Amino acid sequence: MNFDEATKYLYSLGNEILAMKLGLESVRALAGVSGAPQKRFPAVHIAGTNGKGSTAAMSASILRAAGLRVGLYTSPHLVSITERIRVDGCEIMPDEFARIATDVRAAGERLVAENVMGAVPTFFEQMTMIAYQYFAERKVDLAVLEVGLGGRLDATNICEPLVTAITPIGFDHQQYLGDTLSSIAGEKAGIIKSGVPLVIAPQPGEAMRAIAARRQELNAPIIETSHPFEVETMDGVENIGRYRFRYRASMDEYTVRLGLRGRHQITNALVAIHIAEQLRIAGFDIPSAAIVEGLNKAEWPGRLEMIRPSPSQASLAPLILLDGAHNAAGARALRDFLDEHFHSTPITILFGVMADKAIGEMGEILFPAASQVIVTRIASPRAADPSAIAESVHRAVIRIENVGDALDEALRITAPDGLIVVCGSLFLVGEIRQSLLRPAEHATE
Repeated sequence: MNFDEATKYLYSLGNEILAMKLGLESVRALAGVSGAPQKRFPAVHIAGTNGKGSTAAMSASILRAAGLRVGLYTSPHLVSITERIRVDGCEIMPDEFARIATDVRAAGERLVAENVMGAVPTFFEQMTMIAYQYFAERKVDLAVLEVGLGGRLDATNICEPLVTAITPIGFDHQQYLGDTLSSIAGEKAGIIKSGVPLVIAPQPGEAMRAIAARRQELNAPIIETSHPFEVETMDGVENIGRYRFRYRASMDEYTVRLGLRGRHQITNALVAIHIAEQLRIAGFDIPSAAIVEGLNKAEWPGRLEMIRPSPSQASLAPLILLDGAHNAAGARALRDFLDEHFHSTPITILFGVMADKAIGEMGEILFPAASQVIVTRIASPRAADPSAIAESVHRAVIRIENVGDALDEALRITAPDGLIVVCGSLFLVGEIRQSLLRPAEHATE
């Protein structure tokens, strides 16, 4: 298969959530006939409800700053499927993706033909195996792996981690993970391995008890983050929402200038610091300076990312803020950011969301921050209808079916000194980001 054929085939397997098959039997069988690539590199495995992608990006940035060859596997992607698989910060090339995807497809179809499994592996199972094969081929020193959904039965969970980590846990995907924090945390704690250190962000008591029970059962050392000090915002328009702070971990004290925006990223950074220290204990040469540099240089598009529609006419166009904010906790983090940094700015929210999300709760958190709200439909079979969104919230909204038309309307009705906030789903952010950055004159701040 070429790249277009490979992506078409993978997408034909169904939406990665709607067609998801929780369980490790298929991916283990697939790995077994693919040379067990997950055994050819050590890993950092990160679960959580919010912040696991940011923490993975920060951890990979730290390891690269230390001179290590690093694989990074994340999901979902914003624009291209190749974004999910990176080595040393570079996406897998389309021809390499197609070659490995062809091999993985053939392996899966052979397993079906031999009655080892009843159906070909799912989209996410095959994507995970493509990533593992690529990392093994590239001989990465370490791979940083973000859990797709949950943890215990997620396809990534056949990896062999040196460190595991759990970022803040909240309510999301309850239909798959359970409707209590205890059950959700129990699923995420499924990544804990016997004797392997676990780094954990602050958690609600119910979630912490479930995680603690699992880690005690497996005798896994636990490292909890503590509190940073001297936290302050950085100066300059280009640094809106960025923070500096100091932090004392077990091995050193760090003075950090975060590259990612948002106060909540401090929590993720502390997890990344402890991950790096645990890897240092495991024998990797990760100087303190590399930890600081990696946190400063970390990038994670679509998460509190600011874009000018036309930098050449900056005084005539509003800023656009892109943020996934795909559940209630993410919406709260975004609202806190807006209240802190844009409380006196006229705001237009452009909102699209998946139908299975807590739409009313997200709207109650976010929409009061806005002068006007536009709701639209994401290009996904899971997308909520704009009318359904409007019925779920207690305020007047503008309903526009097409995402491109919705963006045009947001640009038309927002004053040059205003802010357009695109949020509700990373898929919406991806659509908007692609349309904004396609012309050569568009640039990211």
